[in-house]
Amino acid sequence: MAYRTKIYVAFDGDTDIHYYYLMKAWTNNEKFEFEINDAHDINYSRDTSKEESIKSQLRVRLQSSKVFILLVGENTKYLRKFVPWEIDYALRNNMPIIVVNLNGKRDRDNDRCPAVLRDELVVHVSFNHKIIQHAIDNWPDRFLKLKQANEKSARYYTDETYKSYGL
Repeated sequence: MAYRTKIYVAFDGDTDIHYYYLMKAWTNNEKFEFEINDAHDINYSRDTSKEESIKSQLRVRLQSSKVFILLVGENTKYLRKFVPWEIDYALRNNMPIIVVNLNGKRDRDNDRCPAVLRDELVVHVSFNHKIIQHAIDNWPDRFLKLKQANEKSARYYTDETYKSYGL
């Protein structure tokens, strides 16, 4: 069994890739206390590859990951190819999911978040290196505890606490 040490980041490659690159820049900048062990560094997919070949490479990345981050932009909920497949894989495999709102919203954004995640045990945060790092460091353990207690509702982070919707 492979060690799950990577961070998997899913995003709209057409419109939101610059946010992903910014996260990589934070990791490489010593002035930021931010680090992602990026699963995308494992292998490379070409846009011209066949869909099943791309999914096979994505599966290898996901299998090596301990956390799934979804960057949610303006068009994310409309995506129909790889991002929904990646989300489904993460859900089926009980990966801790961090939903990162690119519009600065600190909690669930029903206008942009894919509907499949709205009632799942995920945490919603804004696009900020400190809160994303906090979620990477703390959400996986919290997720496991909540999952064991059969909690199902989405969470958002505020004042050092994960709050639940509807509670």
